[in-house]
Amino acid sequence: MVADTAFLEHSLQHSQQQTSQLDISFTRQRQAFQANPMPSAEQRIQWLSVLRELLSDQREALIAAISQDFSHRSADETLLAELMPSLHGIHYASKRIRKWMKPSKRSVGLHFLPASAKVIYQPLGVVGVIVPWNYPLFLAIGPLVGALAAGNRVMIKMSESTPATSQLVKELLAKVFPEDLVTVVLGEAEVGMAFSKLPFDHLLFTGATSIGRHVMRAAADNLTPVTLELGGKSPAIVSADVPLSDAAERIAFGKTMNAGQTCVAPDYVLVPKDRVEGFVEAYRQAVLGFYPTLADNPDYSAIINERQLQRLNGYLQDAENKGATLLPLYAAGQGRRMPHCLLLNVTDEMTVMQDEIFGPLLPIIPYDKLEDAFAYVNRRDRPLALYYFGYDKREQQRVLHETHSGGVCLNDSLLHVAQDDMPFGGIGPSGMGHYHGHEGFLTFSKAKGVLIKQRLNAAKLIYPPYGKSIQKLIYKLFVR
Repeated sequence: MVADTAFLEHSLQHSQQQTSQLDISFTRQRQAFQANPMPSAEQRIQWLSVLRELLSDQREALIAAISQDFSHRSADETLLAELMPSLHGIHYASKRIRKWMKPSKRSVGLHFLPASAKVIYQPLGVVGVIVPWNYPLFLAIGPLVGALAAGNRVMIKMSESTPATSQLVKELLAKVFPEDLVTVVLGEAEVGMAFSKLPFDHLLFTGATSIGRHVMRAAADNLTPVTLELGGKSPAIVSADVPLSDAAERIAFGKTMNAGQTCVAPDYVLVPKDRVEGFVEAYRQAVLGFYPTLADNPDYSAIINERQLQRLNGYLQDAENKGATLLPLYAAGQGRRMPHCLLLNVTDEMTVMQDEIFGPLLPIIPYDKLEDAFAYVNRRDRPLALYYFGYDKREQQRVLHETHSGGVCLNDSLLHVAQDDMPFGGIGPSGMGHYHGHEGFLTFSKAKGVLIKQRLNAAKLIYPPYGKSIQKLIYKLFVR
């Protein structure tokens, strides 16, 4: 009992120390921002140049750290899904910072002349970023690029589920950025909650919808604006005439990347009823073509930890108990390399159809008419992504107009996230706000409207006392 009390006291003391350090780091960044509230384009480009060089130089160390955290993560997947988009995002922003920073000229109403108007883009101040475990590098660097491009100071809370990567990112960023510009915070869930309670000028959270609600509540106490990237159940719709090999291969790529641990992974597939059997076979061939075996296959990534693996196995057990047909594509897994599995005859009562799957399980749902597929999607929470497979352009337009989602791929999956010139963000339960590219710059900037007048002041015509003839003329001309 004494030992338990001592442990609790030590834990409380440690938590208080971490919270105190958060406050100190935030204050340093706020003071540094106040000393330099509008960094030049040259300064921002230099920050990004340093970051780009760091990532390039430390590529192998980052790949190794991420793989260590997953027990095994495909090196190629880390290159494709973490390093490549991070480096491209830096390059894209660096080439456009000067253009983005230019004031935007706006028109002035005739009755307010002589005057001019413009919008200037001012850094917000100190930006907080909360990073999930599934893509710990890209989901730290992406927001960091947008925030630095906009001239902000940045504090990053890394995930406790990726200790090796989190520690390495902290050490690497500390080598090239002063603490009052970029700070990386480590710690368990209680540190994350304390982090979200800091009075940031903007807070970006990527993670589960359930946690996002807590983050938003904490930010509300400070009226901190938030960008939430949450995920949800992203559907794929297979049309009545698309070649099944095309659709299956592209869906399989999106679902097997990082073993399905991707916020925009296809979560379930809607397939015409008479094509389900053909799709199952085409999908099986696609996955086995990517990964002929699981044992010692360097290309197949593992589930992040035992807790997540148990959760996914629980989904399978629950679905089977409630009448689903399980179609595993491999006889057995290896360690935390979970075998890919298709699920047929699923119902809404099954947990796998209620929660975001975030793993290599794919329910297949038959439909009769395209309208039925749209209705199925629209009855549920609006997803972060939607994927449609069909080459009929009229049907493509129907998908865009008759469904709602954060983003769409027509005849592809995942890859819209890697487009630097498009915003990325959710809608409703799948998130709010946008970032990436120019939208990231705008998210982390204050678009400040400025009206400019000089000596001549025609507005005096409408000053009190009211009832003058010129005012009546103004009303006659402009209030109609």
